[in-house]
Amino acid sequence: QVQLVESGGGLVQAGGSLRLSCAASGRTLSNYAVGWFRQAPGKEREFVAAISWSGGSTYYADSVKGRFTISRDNAKNTVFLQMNSLKPEDTAVYYCAQGYSRYGTVASNNYVYWGQGTQVTVSS
Repeated sequence: QVQLVESGGGLVQAGGSLRLSCAASGRTLSNYAVGWFRQAPGKEREFVAAISWSGGSTYYADSVKGRFTISRDNAKNTVFLQMNSLKPEDTAVYYCAQGYSRYGTVASNNYVYWGQGTQVTVSS
């Protein structure tokens, strides 16, 4: 079983940037896709971005395309989410998750292990 720990969240002004990290322990992430999801208060959890096992394929929600970049360092067993041009509507708890397979999908039920989340708050 793998344990995922997110970090890098915080409070930032609109237009600012944050870099989230998802560090894995207990097992290598290198054979699996990893996704980032977020959940704002009173809203359903939503897909943000995903990356394939090798990093060769990435997927983004339309709402973050062009502003967020997902990447991974398999040697460090870590996945990153670089978030630029942040907006107040990006405020949420951000979760990383390991997929069942090598290629990511937008559906949360295709992910098996989840972290505890990190809070991102964007002020206007």
